[in-house]
Amino acid sequence: MGVVAAVLVVAGAGMWVRHEQPSFCGAICHTPMAEYVATYDQAEGQAGVDKYGNEVESTSGMLAATHKAEGEDCLSCHIPTIGEQVTEGMNWITGSYQYPLQERAASDLTEARGVEQDQFCLNGDCHDVTTREELLEATSDKDFNPHETQHGELACTDCHKAHRASVMVCAQCHDDEAEVPEGWVTYDESLDALPGNNA
Repeated sequence: MGVVAAVLVVAGAGMWVRHEQPSFCGAICHTPMAEYVATYDQAEGQAGVDKYGNEVESTSGMLAATHKAEGEDCLSCHIPTIGEQVTEGMNWITGSYQYPLQERAASDLTEARGVEQDQFCLNGDCHDVTTREELLEATSDKDFNPHETQHGELACTDCHKAHRASVMVCAQCHDDEAEVPEGWVTYDESLDALPGNNA
């Protein structure tokens, strides 16, 4: 009986460690996530591909690659609750999901945790800033501060993308002022990269 219990404990611990690995996300439960894991597996600052298979000049505009370079893994950002895991598991078993997976906003990623969408990024664990005001101050040295809210407050995920090139939304109107960082794309280029738009 003791041997069986020990085997179960070791097997459970091994499965938990395996569950924490990014390769697990695209291997067993989340088959449609293989492209997402592939974006994570790319080296930062190199030419690569996004989750839609589009070529990107530099993976430095994809948070999956930059966060991996900082030692983070999938569960650093995707912190599922048990209820969320059960729901996603049932969707996978029944095939009731979109492919490619629908892009999720920060509010979608924090809803199950019961926190505000800003807390997905501005939480103290990920960045030194925890409020919009601190974020605005942190980027105040830029000639064109992309975190100014003169046109209303955008969600972080409107610009910062994990598995495709991040989007300099401001360049939609301020193309002469808003610098597009390395690996990022303009708003119009981001539309071209969406499935069905690049025929």
